[in-house]
Amino acid sequence: MLYPSMDPNERFRARRAGIRRRKRLRRAATFGVALAAVIALAAGMTLAGKGSGPNTAAPKAAAEPVAAAASAPAGPQPRPLPVEIRGVHVTGALASLPGKLKEYVGYTKYGLNTIELDIKDEGGIVNFVPSSVPLAQRIGASRPYFKPRQVARLAHDANVYLIGRLVVFQDPVLARARPDLAIRTPEGGAWQTSGGLAWVNPYDRRVWNYAVSVAEAAARAGFDEIMLDYVRFPSDGDTARAVYPGRTSQNRRQLITDFAAYASKRLEPLGVRVSTALFGLSATRDMGLGQSPKLIAEHVDIVSPMAYPALYGGGELGIESPSAEPGETVFRTLADFRRAVKESGAQLVPWIQDWNYSPREVRQQIEAVRLMGAKGYLLWNAAGRYTRSALAAQATG
Repeated sequence: MLYPSMDPNERFRARRAGIRRRKRLRRAATFGVALAAVIALAAGMTLAGKGSGPNTAAPKAAAEPVAAAASAPAGPQPRPLPVEIRGVHVTGALASLPGKLKEYVGYTKYGLNTIELDIKDEGGIVNFVPSSVPLAQRIGASRPYFKPRQVARLAHDANVYLIGRLVVFQDPVLARARPDLAIRTPEGGAWQTSGGLAWVNPYDRRVWNYAVSVAEAAARAGFDEIMLDYVRFPSDGDTARAVYPGRTSQNRRQLITDFAAYASKRLEPLGVRVSTALFGLSATRDMGLGQSPKLIAEHVDIVSPMAYPALYGGGELGIESPSAEPGETVFRTLADFRRAVKESGAQLVPWIQDWNYSPREVRQQIEAVRLMGAKGYLLWNAAGRYTRSALAAQATG
């Protein structure tokens, strides 16, 4: 349904007011339940005290620590998440500039608590030199843009949560060096997008191993989270001519879900969280690219919808011009994602648009994130220029 006669942000403001009212009611109800529980507990303790005597059995307090120890998780555990993630995207090339990462870490004075740093990017470049992945060196993918252990130390010393973003299936470097791993054309050449970028074959488990091996190297170096991006089939270019060697009858959504499960199984024992960046409309409709937020969320800790209003066509989500209503667009995107992942326990941390928008419009997106109860947000600007006022913590009161 479209609303051409309404002020573009009127629906968003009305929805915001309604949600705030409901939150106040929920807080009041929660307080009432807690108060009743305290009263009941106090009464129970009084009765227990009156009924105890010399022959009353002692409570089994000594057994509790043993049970707790037996159930304690083994292996390294992830660092605590910030109460609200407020982060920015940083490319490997930017990180290679002297003092640039320190500059971004310095954004903590504005409210930043998270940095997402590319460990493998859209061009197939691995932005550090992982000694445990010799293939990356052999094919010329590795660049010494940063040393991951130093980056992790810099971030953690400033109490900054560190995410390593890994682009998975768009990989022109690997596809060029290893044609046997690439998506092919009917003539046998490497299939490419309209921009000339080759992809590797999602059906090939050797591709899976290569990508996750890079992620493992970053995890061992101290990154707190690995974000899987481009976890899908290609959407740009003549996809009808794409040939997938070894293709099976398995549907695309299950295949991509299986990859997410495979990555999580290898990465989580290293003490990192695993997240996925997904198209903003993938929870609204099946885009045919293999992304099912409902299925993927069962295997990852965090789902990050790419809720950039500028990328939505007119009429999407029932909004006549999504780019003109950034708050409402993010709100409706997250509403669909919340329904999709509600049974999984995965957190929502969307990407929001920090280019071609005023600070007010960036903050409208952030307010939508908070109204929808997401765990936080990540700002995307390919040039690395960010609205610093958007990183402020949520106002109290």
